[in-house]
Amino acid sequence: MTKGNWIFGRQRAYRLLVCVGLLSLLGGCATDKDLMQKSQGHYQEGVASLPGDRQQAFVSFQKSVQLNPANKEARYALGHVYALQGKLSYAEEQFRAAIKADETYSEAQTYLGQVLANQDRWDEAIQSYRQALANPLYPTPDLARFHLGRALAHQGDLQGSMEALEDAVSASPPSVPPAMTHLELGRVYYRMGYMTRARDILKKVATLDKSGGELATAAADLLTRVK
Repeated sequence: MTKGNWIFGRQRAYRLLVCVGLLSLLGGCATDKDLMQKSQGHYQEGVASLPGDRQQAFVSFQKSVQLNPANKEARYALGHVYALQGKLSYAEEQFRAAIKADETYSEAQTYLGQVLANQDRWDEAIQSYRQALANPLYPTPDLARFHLGRALAHQGDLQGSMEALEDAVSASPPSVPPAMTHLELGRVYYRMGYMTRARDILKKVATLDKSGGELATAAADLLTRVK
């Protein structure tokens, strides 16, 4: 091979390598997109399975996360299943991963707070609820306020609890059953010595809990102690 042909051959080989590199890069992008679509498909399968077959839903959510670890909805759903199973440390891991993928994911912040509260990590739970409420676009802030109010009451901050629960009670439309928010607020009013307020709001619980269930029973019991 002459020198000229050798140079030409090397240049042609270089151009071929460049083309192959570009094709590989483009193929990689297409593969990533395909993985994300498959991940979302498994997530949707899990959501459809969840009401009737929790185990199948769990498998689908796991597959979704394996294909796309940044799929925040799949992380949230997987955390939900772990929470239902009582595996709180695993649930916490998934909710934290969802929040890492999207720091404004208030739904995951609120659920994480509940998981922490169920582990008696109340101060961390309060912080998580407040982070959820820091997002002005959070569509169901009364849910975080309800749980924040309960956590603050547990920690002895009755003033803060009252304020959070009053905000939760005023939500329209509510995402927490009104009988629950009214009962918790009535309990806080009672502990603070606001007997008139406690009486008024506890009486509403019986109307709101039309089935006459546990909430109405708890409110009626507390009303007997309101002077």
